Amino acid sequence: MAAAAGNNEGPERQKSIYRTGFQGHKPSIPINPYHLEQAARSRLPREAYDYIAGGAGIEQTIRANRESFNDWHIVPRMLRDVSSRQHSVSLFGRRLAYPFLLAPIGALEAAHTAADKAVAAAASDEQVPFIFSSQASVSMEECAGIMRESPRWFQLYWSKSNDLVKSFLRRAEACGCEAIVVTLDTTLLGWRSRDLQNAWLPFLHGMGLSQYLTDPVFKEMIEYIEPQNKTSLKQVSRQLAKNLMHLYRRHPGKMWDKVRSQDPLSAVQQFISVYSRPSLTWDDIPFVKYHTQLPVLLKGILHPDDARRAIDTGVDGIIVSNHGGRQVDGSIAALTALPDIADTVNGKIPVLFDSGIRTGADVFKALALGATAVCIGRPYAYGLALGGAGGVREVIRNLKADFDLTMALSGHNSINTINRDSLRHT
Repeated sequence: MAAAAGNNEGPERQKSIYRTGFQGHKPSIPINPYHLEQAARSRLPREAYDYIAGGAGIEQTIRANRESFNDWHIVPRMLRDVSSRQHSVSLFGRRLAYPFLLAPIGALEAAHTAADKAVAAAASDEQVPFIFSSQASVSMEECAGIMRESPRWFQLYWSKSNDLVKSFLRRAEACGCEAIVVTLDTTLLGWRSRDLQNAWLPFLHGMGLSQYLTDPVFKEMIEYIEPQNKTSLKQVSRQLAKNLMHLYRRHPGKMWDKVRSQDPLSAVQQFISVYSRPSLTWDDIPFVKYHTQLPVLLKGILHPDDARRAIDTGVDGIIVSNHGGRQVDGSIAALTALPDIADTVNGKIPVLFDSGIRTGADVFKALALGATAVCIGRPYAYGLALGGAGGVREVIRNLKADFDLTMALSGHNSINTINRDSLRHT
């Protein structure tokens, strides 16, 4: 059942934890976000943890994302009636109880076997929109079936095939997605030093390819790979053979048929050849607007001029994000970029925020600096690793409670009163 969105979410969450503690039970999912990450790190294989936690280069941008929150300080106000609190926000005709969305994360099966299915179930229970990833481990249709009438969006990595782009858009509309998020900052993979040191990319192991393997356009494209470009099982090392068998197990169909035809190899090779499009420009954005009736948001905006150009192009929203520090090392922190972009947009379209959210105070600061809502990323992946759907639910509930109490104790009974005057910069 969906969690009730009441005025006492924070206090009620505290009481529940303390009551179970009195009975001898402590939270199974760590409350502190840094302890949450440490627990996930101890649970996951090194390659999986590094893929989720890691960033570009020496990870200056990851650190900057977190340190930028320390530059802003909440100024609590006293003797205001906060006995009733309103946290809701309206996005594209949908009223959300809290200004939260679950960001798209690819290859979630690296964290937990239930992957996107578990996240979809938790998001549905908590009535928090889940942005399905192009690189999901479970198809958008299967996740939509789990979520029923709960809100979901679809994140698009723009491939080299416009026919595949159109197919993804059609499927997103058909399975009830309410918006399209076009990710702009990953037309190439960043120099992700942890993944490179591990020599491990989940997609080469068949992870995160479900949207492609279930797509009719992509399946037709596989047929065009010439047989001589396929790797023979007789030519591989023991480790490669082991990796190939893992790949075959993830691919639909009977095992022997897959080994004989080597379709999984063809699918991976086709994915690599079509995955991203570095030639993407502003002139391409109307293509998405033309081929979908859904609102379109651009994710990865960090410069006011790009925000202005997005509005001129006719998109319906933007997401201020540096991809969690995974793409450009030494990039501007997303929170540092937010105020100027919010001023430029000036309420014309929603401005969402992504990259670095860990606590209720972080949410408060992002809203005060102009965000309409925020996207939660790595924390829910860590919750997934530790407890499947239950772990994701715990992370969401803790963030709701933390934000509710931060609002109340800062003297705000509505998110509409949270603004730049609520903060001081140092």
